[in-house]
Amino acid sequence: MSQSSGAGATLLVLLSVPAEGELRPIVADMAAKVAEYLGDHLADAGTVGAAVEALAAQVAPSGGDEDIAFEFRQSEGELLIAARCGSRSSEVRCPLPA
Repeated sequence: MSQSSGAGATLLVLLSVPAEGELRPIVADMAAKVAEYLGDHLADAGTVGAAVEALAAQVAPSGGDEDIAFEFRQSEGELLIAARCGSRSSEVRCPLPA
């Protein structure tokens, strides 16, 4: 994670996991931790996890041998979570507390 002090503080986390297997569920936990780190201590881990799993299902609907690349980015008061697998990509935005 990268963070700078001051009003222009930013965060970028990149994570790549196999589309199938035991590592994929770790991404939901990571998303909840990133939201908490950004100040959303009230974040519902289940909601954030469901959003991440929905992204994974959109970009890798049948699993397969490819990896899913996730990007977590702080952007204008939101946590932007993007997922990419092969030629498919999708994203979700989670509002953060002011």
